Amino acid sequence: MWLTSSSIGRKLVMAITGACLVLFVTFHCLMNAVAIVYPTAYNVICEFLGANWYALIASAGLAALFILHIIYAVWLTLQNRKARGNDRYNVSKKPATVEWSSQNMLVLGIVIFAFLVVHLIQFWAKMQLQEIRGAEGVLPPSMGTLFIQEAFACVWTPIIYIIGFIALWFHMNHGFWSMFQSAGWNNITWLPRLKAFACWWTSIVVLLFIAQAVVFTVNANNDFYKKDAALREQYKEVMGDMVGIPVDRFKYDDFSSTVREHASQIQGLISSPQQAMQMGATEEMLNAEMARFEPVISLLDYLEGTPATTVNVQPEN
Repeated sequence: MWLTSSSIGRKLVMAITGACLVLFVTFHCLMNAVAIVYPTAYNVICEFLGANWYALIASAGLAALFILHIIYAVWLTLQNRKARGNDRYNVSKKPATVEWSSQNMLVLGIVIFAFLVVHLIQFWAKMQLQEIRGAEGVLPPSMGTLFIQEAFACVWTPIIYIIGFIALWFHMNHGFWSMFQSAGWNNITWLPRLKAFACWWTSIVVLLFIAQAVVFTVNANNDFYKKDAALREQYKEVMGDMVGIPVDRFKYDDFSSTVREHASQIQGLISSPQQAMQMGATEEMLNAEMARFEPVISLLDYLEGTPATTVNVQPEN
């Protein structure tokens, strides 16, 4: 098949997969912007893009594109090095910055891949993957802003992200116009235009990413995503569903008090078997009820900055 047997075919595969990844990066940038302008809407998007069939298909397709892009990138790099040493792309009169990036696309790709691994560990592995496994932690995957809080509260996160974004700028800037060149748009009229367009597009996207990382870091260190009133009201709705308490008539603070009071009552009955028997509540029933409230109490402690509450679901001796 010519897509694998010829250099032109392999470059075309690189161009197509690269174009799809550029579109995804742009979409991701816009999605992050929602987290700044309208954080509660960002959580709605996170819930929509959870472990649903359409999101899983999209994630699998994106992973396939990324893997294919890496395979063909390594393949072409080895082929070019074997044929021409370090002269990997036969394009004359390239700007110095593009010349450097064109000769270091593999290195830039490795840096971006390392950054992507960190990003997946901080977000995808704790959100969609946890939903797939059915092993959700204290933070429900639909509360995407709390994962931003956790990630960007770490001092090293913005440093890693900004390094990754700079590598992404060089990689995308060259790759963007190069994919058009691979498709035959390499005449003296269109190539300079495509280079200018690639530079503008890539610069806008990457600068927005860097600005978002800075805003996320400032907000996370101010506990914005824990304390914001609108976000707390949204978290309340999720927690209400977890424990089966209607939340329409409660504000966040009232809901927190109600949950803690109810959990305290259950804990008291667990500690007093005779009283529980008089109320017709068995140990199994109480432990099951406490198990529903335990993650919600842990989440409330996290949001309110109180020490984590250890709840004993077994009766004391």
